[in-house]
Amino acid sequence: MPTQVQVFPSITIPVPFDAIYRRLGYKRGITQVDKRSGEEIERHIDHALSLISLKGAGRRVLLREVTPRGVFLETGDEFRSEKLARFLKGCGEVLLMGATAGDAVMEAIRGDTEGDAMTRGVVMDATASEMADAALDWIAGYYGHQLTRENARLTQGRFSAGYGDFLLENQIIMHNLLEIDRIGVGISESCILIPEKSVTAVMGIQR
Repeated sequence: MPTQVQVFPSITIPVPFDAIYRRLGYKRGITQVDKRSGEEIERHIDHALSLISLKGAGRRVLLREVTPRGVFLETGDEFRSEKLARFLKGCGEVLLMGATAGDAVMEAIRGDTEGDAMTRGVVMDATASEMADAALDWIAGYYGHQLTRENARLTQGRFSAGYGDFLLENQIIMHNLLEIDRIGVGISESCILIPEKSVTAVMGIQR
């Protein structure tokens, strides 16, 4: 039987400063940033962090069958994707994950980008994106520790809806199976997660 959803109402992680700077087009230690600009960026990052509320969810689901064209879950759901099927070859189970940076930071980003604080909005956008992505790493690490005790491990890398032939429509299945409405994440008619800085991903479990 598939395991139940594990909700993480509050996730605390180190700030991925290098990833944030890379998203902004900088390579810390390589790209030169003058003192004034650097201090401004750091202030904007701190402001974003004060508004971000990381939450997440995870769920292990058994695989019923993996075919060349797609993946069938024990829940009765199907992910149609040849690339995902290749990615999960040899796996008997998957880990579904979801995370969000919350509403408050998105409201601030919209206010800045629509107003006269574009630079701060861009930095906050990068910060929220990388924090949500890092939250998925945290969730993967949480399950990874469990799997070690079971003599199992997660696949390298992860797959998200919208990548390759794993169409965005699969986000509906992810949203439902992870029950991420419980952490304040909705989904639009066009299969976009709301708030925007929300992400989901699939990883394989190998034994």
